[in-house]
Amino acid sequence: MSTPLHRYLGRDTSLARLQDHAAHLGRLQRVLMPALPPQCANACHVANLKEDVLTVSARGSAVAVRLKQMIPSLLDHFARAGYPLLRIQVKVGLPEPYPVRRPAPVRVLSNAARAQVEILAAALPPDAPLRTALETLVRRSSPPKQDA
Repeated sequence: MSTPLHRYLGRDTSLARLQDHAAHLGRLQRVLMPALPPQCANACHVANLKEDVLTVSARGSAVAVRLKQMIPSLLDHFARAGYPLLRIQVKVGLPEPYPVRRPAPVRVLSNAARAQVEILAAALPPDAPLRTALETLVRRSSPPKQDA
């Protein structure tokens, strides 16, 4: 029979303290979110709280600068929510990596092949997926380069 994880966390005092700290950080995150503008809300998160100094991680330097400008109002916001803080420090985290988009492959069709594919596409029903694919192939392909 398996034992739920929360029972193990409650037994050991160091794990219990860690669980309490994580829950406290979660509550601070919920207080932080409504105080942030929408463009910063998804790019900031509470990283730690130590000796009434809140550390907030921001994805990228632009968000960190904006967050640093907001520190006085954030301190007031947290105080009104019942969390008086000495200060807020902002750490710059790495921005989320954007997926690398590979360039579309270059499709080269000779003029004869292009004509044959167009004839085949025209012979198919207008709503056929193969017809759409063939028309896209012709549209995206380029003719072979002519050597001078």
